[in-house]
Amino acid sequence: MENNAILKTENLNLYYGGNHALVDITVGIRKNRVTALIGPSGCGKSTLLRCFNRLNDLIENVQVDGTILFNGRPITGNDMDVVDLRKRIGMVFQKPNPFPTSIYENVAYGPRVHGIRDQQRLNAIVERSLKDAALWGEVKDRLHASAMSLSGGQQQRLCIARTLAVEPEIILMDEPCSALDPIATARIENLIHALKKKYTVVIVTHNMQQAARVSDCTGFMYLGRLIEFGETGLIFESPRAELTNNYITGRFG
Repeated sequence: MENNAILKTENLNLYYGGNHALVDITVGIRKNRVTALIGPSGCGKSTLLRCFNRLNDLIENVQVDGTILFNGRPITGNDMDVVDLRKRIGMVFQKPNPFPTSIYENVAYGPRVHGIRDQQRLNAIVERSLKDAALWGEVKDRLHASAMSLSGGQQQRLCIARTLAVEPEIILMDEPCSALDPIATARIENLIHALKKKYTVVIVTHNMQQAARVSDCTGFMYLGRLIEFGETGLIFESPRAELTNNYITGRFG
């Protein structure tokens, strides 16, 4: 287990009713690194990602056993402020989901919810967040235009800016490029590289080439188990587990 892990699980199990969806997951997510979770569809990647900010709480009949630590503190107890947790561990979803309001209001929404009312401060947050999401140059002259007028790739970067606006420590990304064209995908991948200077990023992807390009560490999952986890170069070039090797070389998946 990594000593400098910002996020850790120990013997994590998750059940959807009678379905044992995650099995004894122990992993450490390193600070200011990009961690990719790969594996075939239905292997538990997104389920694990949603454990990190307790989005699985929203699903009926879910039971979670084991430990999840964020900065050394357990997040699964009833005493955890889940709203604050989701502020500090933000989520970007598979399909861009901007609010049907202006570009500005999309980014200002979170800070307003958390009590910021000062207009100058909101303006500064919106500008900083859009710059960090590599979108400011494209939208600075039309901040009050509808977010729905943006392209798919711009909408996804807007959703990233919206996540950044509340100053998270960790950004979870669930297949953030699967609905995007190759040019928009390249922009998001470049953005992920830049984001790790300030944030910790965990990305779920079906695209192994993308995982190899953007991540520092990679975890391979299969049937709810974490089969192998380590430095991305080692996972792709000399995996220890035969199952990992078979997946990476295309023998199944």
